[in-house]
Amino acid sequence: MELHGGNRGGYQPKALEQSGCWLWQAALSTLNPNPTDSCPLYLNYATVAALPCRVSRHNSPSAAHFITRLVRTCLPPGAHRCIVMVCEQPEVFASACALARAFPLFTHRSGASRRLEKKTVTVEFFLVGQDNGPMEVSTLQCLANATDGVRLAARIVDTPCNEMNTDTFLEEINKVGKELGIIPTIIRDEELKTRGFGGIYGVGKAALHPPALAVLSHTPDGATQTIAWVGKGIVYDTGGLSIKGKTTMPGMKRDCGGAAAVLGAFRAAIKQGFKDNLHAVFCLAENSVGPNATRPDDIHLLYSGKTVEINNTDAEGRLVLADGVSYACKDLGADIILDMATLTGAQGIATGKYHAAVLTNSAEWEAACVKAGRKCGDLVHPLVYCPELHFSEFTSAVADMKNSVADRDNSPSSCAGLFIASHIGFDWPGVWVHLDIAAPVHAGERATGFGVALLLALFGRASEDPLLNLVSPLGCEVDVEEGDVGRDSKRRRLV
Repeated sequence: MELHGGNRGGYQPKALEQSGCWLWQAALSTLNPNPTDSCPLYLNYATVAALPCRVSRHNSPSAAHFITRLVRTCLPPGAHRCIVMVCEQPEVFASACALARAFPLFTHRSGASRRLEKKTVTVEFFLVGQDNGPMEVSTLQCLANATDGVRLAARIVDTPCNEMNTDTFLEEINKVGKELGIIPTIIRDEELKTRGFGGIYGVGKAALHPPALAVLSHTPDGATQTIAWVGKGIVYDTGGLSIKGKTTMPGMKRDCGGAAAVLGAFRAAIKQGFKDNLHAVFCLAENSVGPNATRPDDIHLLYSGKTVEINNTDAEGRLVLADGVSYACKDLGADIILDMATLTGAQGIATGKYHAAVLTNSAEWEAACVKAGRKCGDLVHPLVYCPELHFSEFTSAVADMKNSVADRDNSPSSCAGLFIASHIGFDWPGVWVHLDIAAPVHAGERATGFGVALLLALFGRASEDPLLNLVSPLGCEVDVEEGDVGRDSKRRRLV
């Protein structure tokens, strides 16, 4: 996918130009977006499509989800295709990431392997409103790295476990590390057990490919704080001995969506220049069934030093993440810990298919996640944070806690996040953010690369890149609300 920005021009014969203008105006006059609309041109060789003129306060002003949907349905076929995105400067980042989601990398269709001609998609941005001059080369490079990150994450999530096992995922991590000049720290198999990572080891010990904790660390001179992104990387989730059924198990290759997003975002963030210490922590395991599988009633000692009675082996993500956040706190000295995971099916009920759920010990960061989601297109909505009411769901008579709730009707997505937080402590003075992306990690049968744009935007103030600074919600003094001037912004179109 090639990205270009600026104004378009060129000489056309007068008759052709007049004919084209008439056709163009006729097409525009037929558009009546509700919420979108499109019109084919030139015997379906081109399409003009309109996005909503306005969106609600919980949606992105870029209408990112509609962009992806329109491109998937309206873009004419061909080996060499072009998209012209008409938008305002603040919506460029979200629009580019939305376009990237429409072009997944993974396929095993036999026809694709026989195709000789390489397909290309050229994207041009035509800016309107304020700051509508040609884009800087640095901006285009930022968009290229961000969209590459989105497509990398989507490719990993789309790849089935017979290929994307823990060994293969580690190869992906090593590949990114080599590109960035970073040697990853990797703890695997029996070493996990020896060093006390009872969560990751207990979940993955029954699989053919052993579990692992992997860390990519960026530690620049002059850093003023330490940030850790912890990703859940369950490459396949059978449910373990609390096994899933035949209708709920298909699609569980997507249970590594959090780790995939962390990898894609880390690569882009470091390429664009990151001023603070940043650690990407990957908790990798396959929740499999076998003679060595964890049983309900087993008790595991986690890296935090706390014991967990297993009452549901299908509540495994919180176990690996508990080890991951404990490692980030104890060994990496993180000031801010963010974990990202396809954690609970209940998330899709709590916040829906499009909005990730955020749970955090900081009201400021809760608001920042929501704002970042609106700016980048990876939408977010808060969960209830109330450990004094909810954590008793994990009470155990024989261990420090159980790993699954007693009452599944009592805010289960919030409770699952609280389980993770308990392993760094509810009185920990740093910032802890939990993002449950179970539903938005995919749209239908395709991965979305959700989370990459969100991490880049949320931590944009730590970047040296001007565009990521622009979309960051932290440090912004003024936010334009939906009721303010600009609500009825110019209609944006794709050509």
